[in-house]
Amino acid sequence: MSWLETKVIKLNINSQVDVVTARQKGREMACKLGFSTADQTRLATAISELTRNVIQYAGNGTCVISDESNHQMIKVQVTVEDHGPGIPNIDKALEYGYTTGNGLGAGLPGARKLVSHFMIESSPGYTCVVISISMKRT
Repeated sequence: MSWLETKVIKLNINSQVDVVTARQKGREMACKLGFSTADQTRLATAISELTRNVIQYAGNGTCVISDESNHQMIKVQVTVEDHGPGIPNIDKALEYGYTTGNGLGAGLPGARKLVSHFMIESSPGYTCVVISISMKRT
């Protein structure tokens, strides 16, 4: 794998197989950068939740996993985007138990709790969630 491929991985999310692939690629990058097994698992779980939402609500989208490390921090960032219906009420969607589907309503709030950084923006026809885990260089 070349340096550029290691720094940025872009995946199309069209099926459950892609959800598994995104989860694995996120875990692999976190592992290569020296994150603990617990951090790797948290990141992988958050990626699973976000990419499952893409399949369930939009049908397809993208997941970009990137090494955003610098001289002070080691950081894996994940951007999940889709062009589905959007989230009408983000504040509500981030509450445990709220769901517009058949789930438990733990996906978005659970993902937010698992990572160091969580940002979401949504409007009709577009949703983007950016998450990351980071740690100081030693």
